[in-house]
Amino acid sequence: MSLLEVTDLQKYFPTYEQKLLRREGDPIKAVDGVSFTLDTGETLGLVGESGCGKSTAGRTVLRLLNPTGGKITFEGEDVTSIKGEHLRQLRREVQMVFQDPYGSLNPRHPVGAIIAAPFEIQGIKPEGGVKKAVQNLMERVGLNPEHYNRYPHEFSGGQRQRIGVARAIALKPKLIVCDEPVSALDVSIQAQVINLLEDIQAEQNLAYVFIAHDLSVVRHISDRVMVMYLGKMMEIADRDSLYERPMHPYTQALLSAVPVPEPRRERERILLTGDLPSPQNPPSGCVFRTRCPIATERCAVEVPMPTELEPGHVVACHFPKVRDVL
Repeated sequence: MSLLEVTDLQKYFPTYEQKLLRREGDPIKAVDGVSFTLDTGETLGLVGESGCGKSTAGRTVLRLLNPTGGKITFEGEDVTSIKGEHLRQLRREVQMVFQDPYGSLNPRHPVGAIIAAPFEIQGIKPEGGVKKAVQNLMERVGLNPEHYNRYPHEFSGGQRQRIGVARAIALKPKLIVCDEPVSALDVSIQAQVINLLEDIQAEQNLAYVFIAHDLSVVRHISDRVMVMYLGKMMEIADRDSLYERPMHPYTQALLSAVPVPEPRRERERILLTGDLPSPQNPPSGCVFRTRCPIATERCAVEVPMPTELEPGHVVACHFPKVRDVL
């Protein structure tokens, strides 16, 4: 049994037309029919350009946002619509590391109180006291335990992200959604935070949903990778299969933009024309067809269904084709 099973997940945001009478317009379809599974100790990378719904999908899976449709199953239990005490108990098992290491920390609270918040909210009294537990967590993520009473602004960006990681692992959860945890950090610091996340995963057998733009980082940390575009899943496969044998035109375009360490090596760059369509008014048929170099009339009228073309390699495209882009 999978730790997490997401089926046909939808998250729509309502909009309103400012006319004489305020009435509801077409919703913004941020996530529209995404499905995937995640096993204990596994990392699923979530990639796609800005506005494709990656972060919304992650927050909806954790129930920070209420899903519009679909089903979320955690450890065999349907948690799609749980509320109150039941939802609070779920928070002990699932946590999040946010993209902005400063915006996710309360500037008025010392880091000791920030990291201790999960114990307080869940009513847990760790052995040896909360202060000792928090200082142990600070030491585990590479922070000086003596800085317990310092405030977030007294730390660097990388240190603030370590505070966020310490808070996320405080209750020993089984799943952590990492929402672009290193995108705001210097490259040298990115590697340190990535290594920290991998070490903690190995120690606690954590499962990660790792959301990122940097395809090189995703390849390093992920076991499987899912590519999203305009709220929909385009392709999902194990890491090596997706990077070495991408079948969806969008995945191929993304991978063709990854810098290579050999400047003299010639590689065809796939340039996508046009702008990203609005999720409030997505194209008919395949949502990628307006920018796809191989789109036909069929793509405009028929929605491509996710199809398993190889074991574990699922593609939502009418004309999937293996192409060497790396």
